Amino acid sequence: MASGQKVGRQERHPERRKVVITGIGPVTPVGTGVEGFWTGLIGGRNGVREIARFPTDDLPVKVAGDVHDFEPAKWLDPKEIRRTDRFSHYAIAAGKLAWEDAGSPEVPSERGGIVFGTGIGGIETLLVQHSVLLEKGPGRVSPFMVPALMANAAAGHLAMKFGLTGPNYCTVSACASSNHAIGEGMRLIRDGYLDVCISGGSEAATLPLTVAAFAQMTALTKNPDPDSASRPFDANRSGFVLSEGAAALILESEEHAKARGARIYCEVAGYGMSDDAHHITAPDPKGSGAALAMRWALEDAGEEPEAVQYLNAHGTSTQLNDASETVAIKTVLGEEVAHRVAISSTKSMTGHMLGAAGAVEGAVCALAIDRGVVPPTIHYETPDPDCDLDYVPNEARELDVSLALSNSFGFGGQNACVAFRRVA
Repeated sequence: MASGQKVGRQERHPERRKVVITGIGPVTPVGTGVEGFWTGLIGGRNGVREIARFPTDDLPVKVAGDVHDFEPAKWLDPKEIRRTDRFSHYAIAAGKLAWEDAGSPEVPSERGGIVFGTGIGGIETLLVQHSVLLEKGPGRVSPFMVPALMANAAAGHLAMKFGLTGPNYCTVSACASSNHAIGEGMRLIRDGYLDVCISGGSEAATLPLTVAAFAQMTALTKNPDPDSASRPFDANRSGFVLSEGAAALILESEEHAKARGARIYCEVAGYGMSDDAHHITAPDPKGSGAALAMRWALEDAGEEPEAVQYLNAHGTSTQLNDASETVAIKTVLGEEVAHRVAISSTKSMTGHMLGAAGAVEGAVCALAIDRGVVPPTIHYETPDPDCDLDYVPNEARELDVSLALSNSFGFGGQNACVAFRRVA
């Protein structure tokens, strides 16, 4: 090849490369790190609690899912803590956990990259600095405000932590953000641009303003009981529980992973995305957009609907979402397959982590495939005629899973579905 001649994708890799997960880093209300997280989920641990970070006397919502045991100093030095938002704290911790879990893969810097999502980004920093402006004047506003609040801050910090100079960007598509991040990270590896990618998402938006705003939209449950507040697919569901945390997944080409002897959880086999084009917040009641994303994920994976054994639902615990997602599942899988597939909403335990939800739930799918167990949908008591599938009620179930789907749907009508498959 002549000096300076460009190398195109097809010249690098004429065939699509298989992409696998070699590391998982969860930071969630039910547990941090793979073992704490998985033990919590399989045991049906409820991560929803009464809000303690700020007074709720004037708020209609009293519960949320916080990462109660998180200590930033374990993951960042004091200067970093002061100069970064809490959503970046979670992301950095998740990235370090995942990197270590993957065995700290060695990769040329330009062959490693980041795709990391968030729905809201550093909103706490924005609110704090706005108060500084009003109370103390513009001269006291922090010079670190912008780099702390920007949505791509977490992705940038992760690149610096691991010295990865390849493609790096942030996906911002509301609650579909980190499913998009996983799918786009997979594409970068599959198409030959990267060998290793840190994909995932982070969110830290449990604040008086956001609680008030979501409550005014009637999106949040006003149920004050943590033990029944998040109840996806139950007839008495009344809205989602706002939550926060992060998860990172180490995506790697199978070739690269096997060459270094890495432990492989599963393959990221397919990815589909769409939009409802229906309403800025409410899902299409026919589930058409969600069904399209699921169908395309299966087609991308080269799989038929009957191959699906497990589905981690978006399952927010709102009346509209759970009903429309059930319709979408039946549309794609068909009535017979839909009724035999094990479906769980782990938001019943974690609450809704917004832009981090897809990453956490992708981790659930990977671990379900790896360990042969699927987590339950807790707080499920009263069946809803409009939600009549197998939601793995209240207790985990042993299940040999070779193909799993993970759904994430966001405000704006954005839908993303990722297919995960056992590696033979």
